[in-house]
Amino acid sequence: MDLMTNPARLLRRTALALLVNATLAALAGPALAQGNFIVMASTTSTEQSGLFAHLLPAFKAATGTDVRVVALGTGQALDTARRGDADIVFVHDQAAEEKFVADGFGLKRLPVMYNDFVLIGPAADPAKTRGKDITAALQKVGTSGAAFVSRGDKSGTHAAELRYWKAAGTDIAATKPAGYKECGCGMGPALNIAASTGAYVLADRGTWLNFKNRADLAILVEGDTRLFNQYGVMVVNPAKHPHVKQALAQGFADWVVSPAGQASIAGYKIGGEQLFFPNAGK
Repeated sequence: MDLMTNPARLLRRTALALLVNATLAALAGPALAQGNFIVMASTTSTEQSGLFAHLLPAFKAATGTDVRVVALGTGQALDTARRGDADIVFVHDQAAEEKFVADGFGLKRLPVMYNDFVLIGPAADPAKTRGKDITAALQKVGTSGAAFVSRGDKSGTHAAELRYWKAAGTDIAATKPAGYKECGCGMGPALNIAASTGAYVLADRGTWLNFKNRADLAILVEGDTRLFNQYGVMVVNPAKHPHVKQALAQGFADWVVSPAGQASIAGYKIGGEQLFFPNAGK
């Protein structure tokens, strides 16, 4: 009598196979968990600008460590790390980063690089925003009722945008201008919406330079010192989450602020234009 004609024997054999597989998975789990890779929660701008496609192969070549990126808004990236779902964070909201460390979720914050934010809009500039003053520009967007796309995703860019609106006299949490729309999306999708609807949008310069679907959009406001955009890196604190790969994560943090890592950042250009400027230790 074979297994197919003996249901009891078939069930026993199936149960044994499942038990063996579960045991092997349990044994392999710790080994896989300690594999030579780290999970990095980072911003959409570092990915969508193309920086990571340039930077991470250089890091792997130097160290042998893979980096698996979870690209989110800065707020979401920090939340991911707070839950212990990342080994390291690489984001751009200094106040939020410092709170993350002060609350015990991250080890030392290291400045890595900077670029700047720019106000993008239709080249015809119906709200007459063109210039260097971001608050004056947003006042004109608000009073004109022009369409404005906000990421609305708790990202570093979104946090900066809210600060600029507040400086312009508008508390977005209380009153939104007539043309203000939140997409709850990353930088690339926000730019796509702006391109398709002729709206204004605040963007980091790196993602803008790598953005292909520009339609008639152009940079309208740049050069305001308030548009400075600093990035930092932090290893997740293993005291909060013991499974964090502290040594491998610290290896990335140390490399990205080293001369080799800083040179790799400076070497990333599009059309001859540098997207990020290393400033570790400054």
